[in-house]
Amino acid sequence: MSQDAFGGPEVLKEVRLPVPAPGPGQVLVRVRAAGLNPTDWKHRAGPAFLGEPPFVLGWDVSGVVEEAGLGVTPHRPGDEVFGMLPHPYGAGAHAEYAVGPARAFVRKPDGVGHVQAGALPLAALTAWQALVDVAQLAPGQRVLVHAAAGGVGHLAVQIAKARGAYVIGTASAARHAFLRGLGADGTIDYRATDFATAVRDVDVVLDTIGGDYRERSLRTLRRGGVLVSLQPYGRRELAAAAEPFGVRAEVMIVESDHAGMAAVARLVEKGKLRAEIAGTFPLADAARAHAAGETGRTAGKLVLTVE
Repeated sequence: MSQDAFGGPEVLKEVRLPVPAPGPGQVLVRVRAAGLNPTDWKHRAGPAFLGEPPFVLGWDVSGVVEEAGLGVTPHRPGDEVFGMLPHPYGAGAHAEYAVGPARAFVRKPDGVGHVQAGALPLAALTAWQALVDVAQLAPGQRVLVHAAAGGVGHLAVQIAKARGAYVIGTASAARHAFLRGLGADGTIDYRATDFATAVRDVDVVLDTIGGDYRERSLRTLRRGGVLVSLQPYGRRELAAAAEPFGVRAEVMIVESDHAGMAAVARLVEKGKLRAEIAGTFPLADAARAHAAGETGRTAGKLVLTVE
């Protein structure tokens, strides 16, 4: 599924491309399922990290290793794997075949289907890196997750609970039962309640929204707490705003991470992490999937399937 111009979902079209060949340290994966993320429709709509079209979008991959390049030891042809192509420059998952670094992938847990596995990598890695690598979340700490029913948010709730944290999530009232089912200890209806006055003394805030949520969230943190924003802009300004509160503010973009993917796989194997599938679409219907994602009203993840 490719595009020759920036624009709405209608710019996506099916094209016939040669099957890529894996280079040294790479594997060729026959894609069975590939998740959709906001970064996909943002790159489709206008200039970002990939440069000018044409290009093939998609970073989430679940599939079967077709061929291993020179020097590859972790995987062999026939292995079922899942992982994230290097973000933000290594897109290409929304196709029948994708090539990526062998260590971007880990074995798909037994008993987990490709749709489930394909929904996880980018969003789960984002949540893991934010909470564990950046915030260094510890058992007993209090976490506030914004847009907790969204793709990253609902996985962050589960990861935080698996780390032994007390989790509060913001979402519309209609999503509160869903969040409690994931293990959230508290919920806030952002439409009816100002979270900045309702929450105090949290150790970590995961901001998936940006805008004024970042500065408002600083008031909810205890001294020494940390805000992790997934909106990659205004690092210096945010750090300056955080200083008077005695807190740390970080801005991050998810990176390819073999250790993080292995940690995600272990949580899946233990039954502590599962993606909510908001909908599946055949690869040929990628435009319709993009349109659904851009509404901002889906709970969980959208996934493209490849026959």
